[in-house]
Amino acid sequence: MIQVQAYAAHAVKEPLAPFQFQRREPGLNDVLIEIHYCGVCHSDIHQARDEWGGATFPMVPGHEIVGVVSRVGSNVTRFKVGDRVGVGCMVDSCRECSSCKEGLEQYCEPGANFTYNSLEKDGKTATQGGYSTQIVVDEKFTLKIPANLPLDASAPLLCAGITTYSPLRHWKVGPGKKVAILGLGGLGHMAVKLASAMGAEVTVLSHTMKKQPDAQRFGAHHYYATSDADTFTKLQRSFDLIINTVSVDLDWNEYVNLLKRDGSFVLLGVPEKLVPMAAFPLIGGRRSVAGSLIGGIAETQEMLDFCGKHGISSDIELIPIQKINEAFERVVRSDVRYRFVIDVQSLRK
Repeated sequence: MIQVQAYAAHAVKEPLAPFQFQRREPGLNDVLIEIHYCGVCHSDIHQARDEWGGATFPMVPGHEIVGVVSRVGSNVTRFKVGDRVGVGCMVDSCRECSSCKEGLEQYCEPGANFTYNSLEKDGKTATQGGYSTQIVVDEKFTLKIPANLPLDASAPLLCAGITTYSPLRHWKVGPGKKVAILGLGGLGHMAVKLASAMGAEVTVLSHTMKKQPDAQRFGAHHYYATSDADTFTKLQRSFDLIINTVSVDLDWNEYVNLLKRDGSFVLLGVPEKLVPMAAFPLIGGRRSVAGSLIGGIAETQEMLDFCGKHGISSDIELIPIQKINEAFERVVRSDVRYRFVIDVQSLRK
């Protein structure tokens, strides 16, 4: 077994604290990764605080993991020692259901094996995430990081990147499409960069105008404040697609009215309360409200390669692990531009 240093949530709403645990030795098809950086996703906070239910403790969060391969199993063919690699939100799946066979492992029918707060393939060993020094993963769930991308700023691509890339691809975003990104945070800023690189006309919808310069720097063509009631009049029937990256309670009906005929309002965030929907905004324009969850392994590699081709990475604030509890509070306050990334070397000291 491999002794690992980590930070963990030991109980609901307790601050994260140092923790030691053991990883399995790499099997024939596994790679051992020395973790260099791990992004801080808002879902880490939801899970560590059991805000979605089903949390198990102790819990080591983190599913935006990048590092370097330090050992490989004898059957591994895709990776060698020294390769720059990443691990996202999943470490395995059943591989047999229709979703898995179609490369949509995130929708695995028996349930994917998620990177933390889940179980390994053996059905009994708890998975632990990337706020740790090492991780062992099957090569099929390990991803190649393009050589031209900075390793630290690549970490958020493993969740924020693929979470926004997947719906943009599914709804065929490209030249001639008008796309609105609702919210300019960790997910939203990646959605703007990706949609712009795909050739779409990109509009940011944010509560205030204060992030407009950043939005333009990321590639947005237009920017509107949703606190201005006139926005919802000016922009009626404007967009082919709206990507909602926020989890706050909103009146979705207002946003559906901003869609063209056959447009889609796609949910990535999870609001705390049920949201009432009226029928007329939908049937009056054959519009859709839909959802999307991360992406499959092949699509995640496609996203990384796309980012490598276009030089896209996340805007980050690098922190030592010892500041993780402060970072959690700042994420809740939306006080980060635009993603915290943990320097895991600080955990080895």
